[in-house]
Amino acid sequence: MLFIDRVLEYLAKMSSWFSCRYGPRTVHFSMRGLRNHHLSCCVNTLLQTLSATLELLNLLDKWESSGVQADGHNVPLQLKRVLSAMRGDVPHHAPHLDFLHSLDRNCIRLHVQHDADEVFLSILNFIQQQMDNRALALEIQNLYRISVEEHLQCLECNSDQTQTSFMLSLPLHLKDDHDSLESSMASFFEHQELRNRDCCYCNKCETKTPSKKGVKLLSLPRILRVNLKRFRNYAGTVRKLEGRVTFPETFDLSEVLKEAFSSDFNQNDCRYALYAVVVHSGYVMSGTIQPTFGSTSNGTMQMTATYNRYFRLYKIRLTLMHFISGLYLFETIGKELLGN
Repeated sequence: MLFIDRVLEYLAKMSSWFSCRYGPRTVHFSMRGLRNHHLSCCVNTLLQTLSATLELLNLLDKWESSGVQADGHNVPLQLKRVLSAMRGDVPHHAPHLDFLHSLDRNCIRLHVQHDADEVFLSILNFIQQQMDNRALALEIQNLYRISVEEHLQCLECNSDQTQTSFMLSLPLHLKDDHDSLESSMASFFEHQELRNRDCCYCNKCETKTPSKKGVKLLSLPRILRVNLKRFRNYAGTVRKLEGRVTFPETFDLSEVLKEAFSSDFNQNDCRYALYAVVVHSGYVMSGTIQPTFGSTSNGTMQMTATYNRYFRLYKIRLTLMHFISGLYLFETIGKELLGN
């Protein structure tokens, strides 16, 4: 067994680079396999996804972190270092260990199976809190920022209350059987009536009344994160939905969500191209999380496994997801990328 471990470690050092394509443009980047360290497959997957996000890498490269104190608690500092090591030409045995320990010191514990979306949001939060360049920290957040306008209309007097807020992902509920990304998005932006114990207070009526609430888009981000919520809580028991979800390689939100835009929305291009999928495979209390990247001419995606100290290359069809899907990331298709 010791010999096998040594062979796997040697292979990890010598052959952990893969060439991938993603988005509408051809981009070659080094895909680095990462060893599972105390149930770190979730964080490993996020690191591989972030290493494929060129916009984030460019912003981190602009950060003059040389003056930042070498603190094991500083998550953005360790994130910059690990992403740089993953892109470097010199193989590292385990470039992500310091980053894992920095998360552990910030209560994202080792030896725990985490939710990928929660860890991702925590990393963005640590960037806002711990990065000394506030402007760059805000630029990083803006990569994923979805500005929305929330409406609450009283069904008794028709008065309308509005407020603006933002989200860093679209949290979509799924059906028990077959579902599609487009239909889940449409359901998210449908108006919802609130009655009985869900009634809301109306300032004009000065009492709780039946209401109708909805969300409108004010602006879209460069990178659109979609979180498919496959887990349900039934009477204190967590259950996972096994239904299949289909999703496109590219789509135009202005066509999919024609009624979801605020009158103040002024972006001309709402087209996105899929470039990464974070996949959970297994059961509620056990399993592994794996990333898929890019698209190829035959409609498949490349995936590097991050578990059991080795990595392999898989291919899965875009519309036949036999794994448990989790976090989808889409990148905008700019006109300069399409050549028009």
